[in-house]
Amino acid sequence: MSQFTGLSALQEGYQAVVLGASGGIGGAIAAHLAADPRCGKLIALSRSGTGLDLTREETVAAAAEAVKAQAGEIDLLFCATGALTLDGTGPEKTIRAITPEAMAAQFALNALGPALVLKHFAPLFARNRRVIAGFLSAKVGSIGDNRLGGWISYRASKAALNQILRTAAIEIARTRPEAVVAALHPGTVATSLSAAYSVNHERLEPTDSAARLLSVLDGMTPAETGSFHGYDGKVIEW
Repeated sequence: MSQFTGLSALQEGYQAVVLGASGGIGGAIAAHLAADPRCGKLIALSRSGTGLDLTREETVAAAAEAVKAQAGEIDLLFCATGALTLDGTGPEKTIRAITPEAMAAQFALNALGPALVLKHFAPLFARNRRVIAGFLSAKVGSIGDNRLGGWISYRASKAALNQILRTAAIEIARTRPEAVVAALHPGTVATSLSAAYSVNHERLEPTDSAARLLSVLDGMTPAETGSFHGYDGKVIEW
């Protein structure tokens, strides 16, 4: 079990925002940050708790405005949103199972949603000091690592997310050179997202995965912004 000992890369009294805080990993991230004595403010947002819906831009924009009013600049953004099964439709086992509706839903939540988060929250990132923005991706979104096939819509939406993060990181670095933007693979975690697909796979507890992810982010430098890391700290190929 990994223990979270706090974020040393951020300034004392750092201000953090967690999106998707009602989920297994997001809730664990928020709990770790709340226990960090160096965290000065924690704002936890979620669909069930605060009405944040990444498929509706107006709620993302409203959330960013609310954060700006409460905190002004932020030092840490952790986006723990995403889904593998949407509206009762799980990942496809074959190309023949593709439907435009299911694929569009995956992209709307897993790729377009985080893009809207960056659009509205990146302007709140502090300037001239370290800022960390971590987004949950998935190793199955790696094109180079894909050796099993299947899960086309989910894989493609996460691959799109990775490209969005890589591109955004380049732009953000121009005005915030100390910022670190990262795509993160949390491992197979004991949450409802993976429950039906993790037979014979070892699963991490959410608190363990969250501690490892925060440690990975804490150790990253601005030179590594726009990269894709696993919970074990290893770089994952695109």
